[in-house]
Amino acid sequence: MTTDTFAKEIALQIELDGQKVLLGGMAKGAGMIHPNMATMLALVTTDAAISPACLQEALRRANDASFNMVTVDGDTSTNDTVVVLANGRAGNPLLEDTANPGFELFCEALKEVCQALAKMIARDGEGATKLLEVQVVNAPGPEDARKAARAIAGSTLLKAALFGEDANWGRIICALGYSGARFEPDRVDVYLGGLLVARNGAGASFSEEEAGKLLAKEEIRIVVDLQAGDAAATAWGCDLSYEYVRINADYRS
Repeated sequence: MTTDTFAKEIALQIELDGQKVLLGGMAKGAGMIHPNMATMLALVTTDAAISPACLQEALRRANDASFNMVTVDGDTSTNDTVVVLANGRAGNPLLEDTANPGFELFCEALKEVCQALAKMIARDGEGATKLLEVQVVNAPGPEDARKAARAIAGSTLLKAALFGEDANWGRIICALGYSGARFEPDRVDVYLGGLLVARNGAGASFSEEEAGKLLAKEEIRIVVDLQAGDAAATAWGCDLSYEYVRINADYRS
């Protein structure tokens, strides 16, 4: 477990061509977490009958939408693994064609498992007190949305502001600026939960009291609307606390 504070596990069941199919996953990771993956281990097992090629494609899709969209501290290491194993004992017709509707259903289930584990890793980030979810919507393209969401979730200044419960929307747009995503600054809207805190790239009039109540929660959602297309992406992170420094200031002991 090292610095993990709880076991990260999930299981779910789907139906493929009348057969019940199970998926179960577990993961380990709390620090040195940043795309692409980092110091984390994840193992998913399933009894689905699926070809190796389809299973690899399903994992690629799931990983891109989960473990590669999570950050704790911006650091990575050489140790990262995500493995999925399938034994075929569910008895469903073999999934060997990505055009098969059953394959899409399996992909969604695997993504749900991986995203749940990724969120657990972010929630359990070293010293973290809050889980952060960043949704970037109406981006010009999928990669722009991904770049923007990951940069915002990984901003050290924003993470510190969240720990201090400060509705500093400027740090969100700052991170957006260096993300490499395409956008027009004067078209960006920022929401903290459902509270509009910036409109068209400038501060909006909002209740600091309401913002404070939102930031006091254990889960914080930020929505950034680029108003430049129809692509979207979600990233997960956490706040940056004094405890993170304590843990890593004397890690070897």
